[in-house]
Amino acid sequence: QVQLGESGGGLVQSGGPLRLSCAASGFTFSSYAMSWYRQAPGKERELVATITNTDSTNYADSVKGRFTISRDNAKRMVDLQMHSLKPEDTAVYYCNVRRFRAYWGQGTQVTVSS
Repeated sequence: QVQLGESGGGLVQSGGPLRLSCAASGFTFSSYAMSWYRQAPGKERELVATITNTDSTNYADSVKGRFTISRDNAKRMVDLQMHSLKPEDTAVYYCNVRRFRAYWGQGTQVTVSS
């Protein structure tokens, strides 16, 4: 079955970097687009970044120029490198794949202190 596992979250000061990783299993990883979403307290889950199976990328306007999504098909991993973090980036970050339906990891908390 499809399984996604995020890691790398934590507490970071405003302006700092953080790198999130997602390990995937249970499907042909190289064939699918992978995405990162986030959900802040009291807000809806929002799309942060997507990388397609051909390595095309898309970003939410709020993170363009600060976040970079990448994938390693051999390791079945998708990463989110975050720079210049802001307090408004504080959220639980989720890895996502859509294979007949949406699959989610358990999420990893990112807290940015001001």
